[in-house]
Amino acid sequence: MGHWGHRQPLTSLVSAITVTSYHLCRTSYVLCPQLPGGNVPDQIRAALDRRNFLRLVGTISAASAFTGGLAACGGPSSTTGAGSGGDVNTIEAGISYGLSTGFDPMTSSGATPVAANMHVFEALVDLDPVTGQPYPALATAMPQKTGDTTYQVSLREGAVFHDGSPVTADDVAFSFNRVLDPANDSLMAQFVPFLAEVRVVDPATVEFVLQHPFELFQSRVSVIKIVPRKVVEADPEGFDAKPVGSGPFQLVEATREDKIVFKKWERYNGPKPAKVQNMVWRLLSDPSARVSALESGRVLAIEDVPVIDIERMRAKANVESVQSFGQLFLMFNCAQAPFSDKRVRQALHYGIDTDKIVQTAMVGNGSAATSYLHRTHPDHREAGTVYRHDPERAKRLLAEAGVSNLSLTLMTTDTGWVKDIAPLIKESWDAIGVPTQLDVAASSGQYNKVESGAFQVMAAPGDPSVFGTDTDLLLSWFFTSSTWSEKRFRWAGSPAHDEVLDLMGRASRTADANARKQLWGQVIDIISDEAPLYPIVHRKLPTAWDQSGLPGFRPIPTTGLSFLDVGRA
Repeated sequence: MGHWGHRQPLTSLVSAITVTSYHLCRTSYVLCPQLPGGNVPDQIRAALDRRNFLRLVGTISAASAFTGGLAACGGPSSTTGAGSGGDVNTIEAGISYGLSTGFDPMTSSGATPVAANMHVFEALVDLDPVTGQPYPALATAMPQKTGDTTYQVSLREGAVFHDGSPVTADDVAFSFNRVLDPANDSLMAQFVPFLAEVRVVDPATVEFVLQHPFELFQSRVSVIKIVPRKVVEADPEGFDAKPVGSGPFQLVEATREDKIVFKKWERYNGPKPAKVQNMVWRLLSDPSARVSALESGRVLAIEDVPVIDIERMRAKANVESVQSFGQLFLMFNCAQAPFSDKRVRQALHYGIDTDKIVQTAMVGNGSAATSYLHRTHPDHREAGTVYRHDPERAKRLLAEAGVSNLSLTLMTTDTGWVKDIAPLIKESWDAIGVPTQLDVAASSGQYNKVESGAFQVMAAPGDPSVFGTDTDLLLSWFFTSSTWSEKRFRWAGSPAHDEVLDLMGRASRTADANARKQLWGQVIDIISDEAPLYPIVHRKLPTAWDQSGLPGFRPIPTTGLSFLDVGRA
């Protein structure tokens, strides 16, 4: 799609658009916007601006999924009147993602439950959600190194779980050991492969034994949240649905596609106590519903502000876009021809007009990827392969791979900003002679198809920085776990993947920071060249809030919102 402007009425353009099978909030449709014949006439292309492009996509989405949007709004208005400032003991917020997973921190990976867990659980060391800096949470101090491969941690005196039981060294050892147990298939295990054993020294002291020196240990322990052993062992499924932690907020209620309700944990004695009695997160996947909720005063903060509304909202609220690792990536089924040939994967990357995506669909709230890492990351450097828009090179690579008459279906999730981008990817691939259909649906259903092997290419958002920001962790999430490399993009077992695993292992055992960075750079060069899963863009996250009602609030560089150290005015 080109730039669509004010001279051509949007209604007349809508009538020329084909809409097929687009899934949003249980309503099945696929949005494939195109004019008859698949091309936008030059006179229309020249007249159209990026704002109307986004509004058109939004208009079609709203018309297609009106009932879904109502469902996404979920639940009645707050009876406390918190959003309008009527209750200074309550914070209400608008969250853009639903509950795609449970809350057990051993397995939870959904954006919303992970953000909720930041308020419910503690680790020995936590990362400040705004700055990413580590600080002692359940630990009295940062882990103390007692040998080349041993550390000890003492627990905060008086720390109590939400069921009233004390936090003990046994709970800490249990929390780590259940992650390390392969039978539990924990997503967090990939982040702590260096751990050999966790021992109880006494009721308030734990010792960690490492398989080899690991210089990032002190901050890496933040990925394991501490859970109460007796509660988890008694009812694992119940714990996953209604978690029990030791954090400043206790989870009271969680209703899918509606809300999450928290209350202050009065016996919390850690470094970041709750500053309000109650907190309600409204799960508002529909972008217009989030904007309306903030403008009406129903909520005091929202994440994922629609880019077309940013400037208008600045007159009524604080709005800030924070650079994040969060990316829109292309993921290929590397076990299926022709996508098993890296030249085809490269061709499709070169075929995408990323500058148009950033300027048109994202209205400048992002940047074209020049590496696996975003440009403000301390370890960023340009990758060995940078996919700047080059349609002719894309066509040559397809020809070199012996691929002609390729057509494909691009799967995407129904996340608002992703839906804005998908038609532009289609336009780019159509332009290089690869006719593309869009399959847009809820994340859970799309990943079910991915794991069954029933996909060709997927464009989806990804942001493991919710767990940490060091390069080892960000690479490990996609490239060392079987979940992604084996079950999803099916690159495991290839010589290139074996080399990545070897380099990652060497980097984790290297004490010298510069040597580690060089090894990580080699990894990034490989994955940029192979592109089994690789970013198209890195995103700036726009957040809006009422500063007068939320003193101390700061947006965070990951999905979600943080109300640690935030009160009401």
